[in-house]
Amino acid sequence: MTTTPTRHTGLALAAGVLTGILALYIALVAFGNITDFGTNQQFVRHVLAMDTTFKDDSLMWRAITSTALQDTAYVLIIAWETLSALVLIWGTYLWARRRGDLARRVSTYGLLMLLLLFGAGFIGIGGEWFSMWQSKAWNGLEAATRIFTLSGIALIVNQLPRQRDDVS
Repeated sequence: MTTTPTRHTGLALAAGVLTGILALYIALVAFGNITDFGTNQQFVRHVLAMDTTFKDDSLMWRAITSTALQDTAYVLIIAWETLSALVLIWGTYLWARRRGDLARRVSTYGLLMLLLLFGAGFIGIGGEWFSMWQSKAWNGLEAATRIFTLSGIALIVNQLPRQRDDVS
């Protein structure tokens, strides 16, 4: 007896693949930040210090110039990236094991974690609060928007309603 793949199978496969791609991406980002701590540490320091922005006096009070606070923020970012990667890896594993409802729930948590990091963290706080958009040298808005968008698409696919097709 052969079975015909249902729409649900295709949606589950798409959700699993998208979750897996983002799991791989954020795991590599976290690994890179851990093993090459200094490179993105400088990025975070410059964004928080606002030292490459227009230096508008009405905005500069927002700057964080304490390296201890800057480094604390960076370590928290890395911890969030690592936790996000682990959740998404787990979600990918569950999709591969065809554990649909649990896979959807776990993947949703991981994808929301990425949306928070890249949307609220990098686009909102970094881009607007710390005026990262003004910097020619230390502007990560394009990369953040790319990952925010991909994460949003993955979340939409993840949340599409299941189809229970009766196949004879």
